Amino acid sequence: MDEQLLPDLLRLRGSVVAASDEFFAAKENLTKATAPVFVPDTYDAKGQVYDGWETRRRRGPGGTLPDRSARDWVIVRLGVPGVVRSIVVDTAFFTGNYPQACSADACSADGYPVFEEIAADSAAVTWREIVPRVLVTGDARHTFKVSSGRRSTHVRLNIFPDGGVARLRVHGEVVPDPALLAGLTVDLAALENGADVAARSDQNSFSAPRNVISPGLSRVMGEGWETRRRRRPGHEWLVIRLAGRGVIDLAEIDTSWYRGNQPDTASLQTLDAATGASLTDQSAWQDLLPPVRLLPDTPHRFRVTGRPATHVRLNIFPDGGVARLRLYGSLTDDGLAAIRRRWDATG
Repeated sequence: MDEQLLPDLLRLRGSVVAASDEFFAAKENLTKATAPVFVPDTYDAKGQVYDGWETRRRRGPGGTLPDRSARDWVIVRLGVPGVVRSIVVDTAFFTGNYPQACSADACSADGYPVFEEIAADSAAVTWREIVPRVLVTGDARHTFKVSSGRRSTHVRLNIFPDGGVARLRVHGEVVPDPALLAGLTVDLAALENGADVAARSDQNSFSAPRNVISPGLSRVMGEGWETRRRRRPGHEWLVIRLAGRGVIDLAEIDTSWYRGNQPDTASLQTLDAATGASLTDQSAWQDLLPPVRLLPDTPHRFRVTGRPATHVRLNIFPDGGVARLRLYGSLTDDGLAAIRRRWDATG
């Protein structure tokens, strides 16, 4: 799989913890969801305004050039624990003030440590290199693959010796903590719990299908999943791989912000891959929610009687937009056991 097709673990409510320096531009810009922008001749008290993170110029003893080991760094907290598969370092619009090189480290920390507890190697936290030092260029998007199969909670981006980075993306596989899922009713379709999009009908939708299972409420129409207008017979659909094998008791189909472009109706079906069923076997799909009328700009909630399932298909007729899909239920014993094995294997 293309690593960039995996979720950005920072977008799952991650944050910037600390930086060695942010004299020219704030570290928090690194995790903005929007693409970088640049407006020429826009100045503040420190010079041209850049949409990114930019440190001051480093100097060696006596004002000389810094040595090769000189660096600045920024530490980010991933929104959820995960196995990092690639890192994107985007130097968009930094043309004469980009770093010469960069590298990245990762660590796995329990709980919610403060900066001082993760700043350096200790008995509780060990940083490990996941991207070795590599040259970068200005105004370019650099993607670095990561081969480690270890679980991470924090990533440290190092830049040598100084300069500016517009955006940082950390793509990977969510590894949910089984202790937070065992014995509870949870959203089995939530990206932050390990669910993801497995298949879809419209390959060129207006917005990303993964939005529909992302954290929080959508704030604008573009933060949901909206298909193109269908001009041929049939309907659009989206298949969600659940966080684990489980039983669904409550479904929510939210059309918030979709007014005049919500689906006319929608239905839900389940499939249990644990039985050997294939996603392409239409006879293996079982009805969870029969077709129901959808209103514009409305969260619709339905009690359902589920059976063990690993996948859910959301069918929308004939097309339109859905802001969020929530599927509340509980994991089966074997579903929870699989999550525990994954947690142990990546520790």
